[in-house]
Amino acid sequence: MASAYSIKKSNAHYKQAVKRLPMGVSSNYRSWGPDQTLYVSHGKGARLWDIDGNSYVDYRLGFGPAILGYADERVDEAAREGMSVGGPTALSTEREHAVAERIAGMVRSVDMVRFANSGTEAVMAGLRLARSFTGRSRHIMIEGGYHGLSDGVLWEMHHEQNEAGDVNLEVQSEGRGVPTVLRTLFDTVPLNDPEKLEEVLRVEGNDVAVLLIEVILGNAGGIVSEPGYLKRIRSLCDEYGVVLMVDEVKTGFRVARGGVQELMDVEADICTFAKAMGNGYPISAVAGREEIMSTIGPEGSAQGGTYAAHPVSLAAAEKTLQILDETDALEKINEYGVELQQGISQLLSARGVTHTWSGHPSMSGVFFMESAPRNYEDWVKSDYEFYEALAARLIGSGILVEPDSREPFFISAAHDDSCLNETLEKFESALSFVLDERAQKK
Repeated sequence: MASAYSIKKSNAHYKQAVKRLPMGVSSNYRSWGPDQTLYVSHGKGARLWDIDGNSYVDYRLGFGPAILGYADERVDEAAREGMSVGGPTALSTEREHAVAERIAGMVRSVDMVRFANSGTEAVMAGLRLARSFTGRSRHIMIEGGYHGLSDGVLWEMHHEQNEAGDVNLEVQSEGRGVPTVLRTLFDTVPLNDPEKLEEVLRVEGNDVAVLLIEVILGNAGGIVSEPGYLKRIRSLCDEYGVVLMVDEVKTGFRVARGGVQELMDVEADICTFAKAMGNGYPISAVAGREEIMSTIGPEGSAQGGTYAAHPVSLAAAEKTLQILDETDALEKINEYGVELQQGISQLLSARGVTHTWSGHPSMSGVFFMESAPRNYEDWVKSDYEFYEALAARLIGSGILVEPDSREPFFISAAHDDSCLNETLEKFESALSFVLDERAQKK
């Protein structure tokens, strides 16, 4: 990368794109404003190139999908073979059963599988399935969890705006257009607080269909559920007849072959997968116990779609899952993640910067605080403004991290020693710049 960082072409393209594309992009989360939004030329391995020719070591990986790296030749070859089917036919292929068998062999809670196209679709189907199975209407979500863009889950608590310390902070929809009546159909509880969950269940338990949880909060820096907490919520769900639905859209096939359920020894009734299962090709799945999944059908829950189990994406998923299941790709990912954390920690500690890590080596968050947060509210206590300043400097030097501290660092099997060395060298430089800048402001 040239010493003088420039994204003039991206800035110029933004001015044109914004005339036809709201915010100049096709997803709100890709817009970083008129002067920072990047437009990609291509990706290969663990690196991305923008249209200005800048090269980046990428730790976003499209928010996690590129687990084997961009343009993995094995997966792309399989996808090309999938094209020979001719596209969606409104009929099924033999490969659907083969991929479902692979998933069931990797994830112990899975008896049956249905395919979709995105994490949002999979979560929608899972919630509907739980309501159909239980005959109940309400659901419970964990504060700080993210479950896609459907109206029923598009709610959040803005702890960062809670300067008054209000203990009864209101849950709000993420943006306008979400019917307020939906707020009456769910409750939110903090992570790692089984007592709060039990309080809700004592009052609403007979009406609650499902507890929806990310065991590792993928949009809150990788805050982790505690083992005792997971055992307790499993017990409470059983006691109150509530379906335990584990959202593994980010953790699935990434933190372990059997996902977060294997890693944390928890067994879901329903689980959802996407992202890593296709190495970037659009595919997702809702899966779970036969008792629940078998109620899908004319007399039960509706699920389907023109592009569900698309032959190209399904072929990519078949190859991706085979590689993750049968090779040491995940071990290499974890090893790199550990080395990255250790290297960054050494640099931070040498400069006296208090910090801690949360998550898993394959998807972890760094927090500038004394101890790892236990829930989303704790995130606000971290010095996330320091992270944001570091992130901006890193991006400008060719290390692509998320500007928002709530998105973890994602690792791929394509990250290698050259990526690690470059990252640590540029992190040290960015750290010095930010610390010097802060010192001058005092």
